[in-house]
Amino acid sequence: MLKGVPSIISPELLKILAEMGHGDEIVICDANCPAARLNKVALRCEVRNASELLDAILTIFPLDTYEKPVYMMEKVKGDEAVPTDNWDEYYEIVKNYTDVAPEHVERFAFYDKVKNACAAIVTADLRPYGNIIIKKGVINN
Repeated sequence: MLKGVPSIISPELLKILAEMGHGDEIVICDANCPAARLNKVALRCEVRNASELLDAILTIFPLDTYEKPVYMMEKVKGDEAVPTDNWDEYYEIVKNYTDVAPEHVERFAFYDKVKNACAAIVTADLRPYGNIIIKKGVINN
């Protein structure tokens, strides 16, 4: 165990976060995301609420200040009635770390971003559209 590192962050995830550089992206996925097919580094995190993992990561992860730091998958046409209460949670968490709102990305464009991310962290969160990408910034101190 380490001081200041949330216990929800596994040693494997901590290593990935520490090795990432400025502009690198990491994905937090819901349980239905095809992350293992899309990214060669798909790590399981059995948390049932991906919002908890997002908040824990952002306590130690600087967000990019030069480019858009957060992306979420937009709803697919026809899914307008699908609930996205997790989005409200993501917005509230992200707001604590940046004043830049998340950008919504079309499903297949989002999958392309997943392919290019450093890793995809697959949670046990069953809520639809629970996928979010965060871009690493720099620490200026």
